[in-house]
Amino acid sequence: MNNYTVQSDFTLLGFFNQCKHPALLAVVIFVVFLMALFGNALLILLIVSDIHLHTPMYFFISQLSIMDMMYISVTVPKMLMDQVLGSHKISAASCGMQMFLYLTLGGSEVFLLAAMSYDRYVAICHPLRYPVLMNHRVCLLLMSVCWLLGSLDGFMLTPVTMTFPFCGTRKIHHFFCEVPAVTKLSCSDTWLYETLMYVCCVLMILIPVTVISGSYSSILLTVLRMNSAEGRKKALATCSSHMTVVLLFYGAALYTYVLPGSLHTPEKDMVVSMFYTILTPLLNPLIYSFRNKNVTEAMKKMLGVSTLFQEIVI
Repeated sequence: MNNYTVQSDFTLLGFFNQCKHPALLAVVIFVVFLMALFGNALLILLIVSDIHLHTPMYFFISQLSIMDMMYISVTVPKMLMDQVLGSHKISAASCGMQMFLYLTLGGSEVFLLAAMSYDRYVAICHPLRYPVLMNHRVCLLLMSVCWLLGSLDGFMLTPVTMTFPFCGTRKIHHFFCEVPAVTKLSCSDTWLYETLMYVCCVLMILIPVTVISGSYSSILLTVLRMNSAEGRKKALATCSSHMTVVLLFYGAALYTYVLPGSLHTPEKDMVVSMFYTILTPLLNPLIYSFRNKNVTEAMKKMLGVSTLFQEIVI
């Protein structure tokens, strides 16, 4: 039984062993992890507590923050614990669970960004019909579809990937169980599976990109026709924040799942994966808070209440 357990485990090589100062890198990643959790949790708290933020746009932003908190928690704690304890083993079951969670969350976020672009399209291009077209029921429906499509991605790819026969040292050249890195360890011919996975990922990215491109093309035309300079500035500021998030997330996804394997190396793959699994969850709340007047106003109100409470106590 012990031999079987050892043989069924994988080894996550990660990137700490390639770093000159692994301890310093671990501390930096830990700080980024805490900042990402705090930033997203604060953004969710502001949206829930301030009635002025109870709109479809901020509902979707709060859902994005929930996904980011879960997303970064899937990979970083395991990676840091491995560095602290010196053990880089991960069981097949844990590897499959990690793979399923990151595929589900990543797929859901891909479609959520498309839903957010549609929300901005309706708000700017059809403002009078916005309360009807984006009512609470529609928002919940769109959010449910995002989670459903994301979970389908996890349910389709995880079982197939983990049922391949693996041989050799079972060393994954990555810091978590990413599908392409695990597939490379298989003894069998995975060409057909990789082709189908490529087609699936292209469709998952192409459909949201089409929605986003169509939405922002219409928004741009509408903004250019606006008579109010203030209205144009506000619309462009809101959309530029969203487009920044879209470019960050989709750019990394395109590299990982769409570019041909000849352009990939384990080192590049880990850097890009670290970007969209660690840095993006940190940047999203910063982009949506410091560049958003309504969020900063809600934060000032919360800080004002906290200051007043302290003065009363003292």
